[in-house]
Amino acid sequence: MFVEQIVVALISVFVFPGLIFTAALAFFTQYLIRKLSARFQRRMGPSYVGPFGVLQPFYDFLKLLRAKELVRTRFSMVRVAEVSLVIGIAFLIAALTFLPISIFRLQSELDVFVFFYMASVIPFIVKVIASIAMPGPYTSIGVSRMLSMATITEPAFFASIVIPVYLASKQGNVPFMSLSSYANVAKLWTNPVTAIVLLLNLIAYMVSLQAKAMYQPFNIPEAEQEIIAGFETEFSGPLLALAKLFHDIEVSVSLLLGVYVFLGGPLPFNHLSVEGVAIMIIKYLALVTIITFIKNIMGRYRIDQALLQVFKYSLVPAIIGAIVAMIV
Repeated sequence: MFVEQIVVALISVFVFPGLIFTAALAFFTQYLIRKLSARFQRRMGPSYVGPFGVLQPFYDFLKLLRAKELVRTRFSMVRVAEVSLVIGIAFLIAALTFLPISIFRLQSELDVFVFFYMASVIPFIVKVIASIAMPGPYTSIGVSRMLSMATITEPAFFASIVIPVYLASKQGNVPFMSLSSYANVAKLWTNPVTAIVLLLNLIAYMVSLQAKAMYQPFNIPEAEQEIIAGFETEFSGPLLALAKLFHDIEVSVSLLLGVYVFLGGPLPFNHLSVEGVAIMIIKYLALVTIITFIKNIMGRYRIDQALLQVFKYSLVPAIIGAIVAMIV
């Protein structure tokens, strides 16, 4: 029995929903965002590598990893940057074991806090460390902007997730403040009061996710035309490949979280059913389409504008949702 648990745990970490599956999902998500963005802009987008260009993100990753040179300066600490990004990816993969999608499931009361720490706090810290390890004038500007954004973005993202989980767990039959409460999300949407709370937090989640992913209009930390590439300016070759993979995995894990917390995961079907898989894919694609739509209809904000907009459209709705949730 113990050996079987070890095998299942290893499969969960390295295969599904571990490194292989999550990396493939991250590449596919990047492909969708690039393809949809191209359609918005009347371009072709990825079209040549693989069927319909679906393998283009993987090819770009391999090209950076194997063909491009890693440029370093006198003060570069490449190993520190690489290890930091690998640690960030490892924490994101490990955080998936708290989601119901994992075949090796870790479940307990308050596990949403552990998930947030592993999938949001640690990745942000290692991102800052990796950037500082490759110093440069533009890097420091990008990091300072990223830290400024995080002061509002991270609390808003945290509140937008915790409040629906709290309300769903209060419906019973699940551990308190556990991600297993996704099974009760349908009850929240059918109740007019909790549906308003859920809608407010869904808006807060989408806005804060847009800022966390540094998509328009919140791509201030990596504003290419203004500060070259911000905190990624000194990244190149294999290090840039690792940084891009880390970013795409972080976005994919955050989207999976949203599918469970707000849309009920595979509900009304079971996880292992064909219908459950299909509905999960549809919900995931819906969230990807929304963030891509926002990304392509908005211009870049200034840092002061971005902080104000995240405050108004993410933190404030989350706070209102929290107040209503406490009253309910």
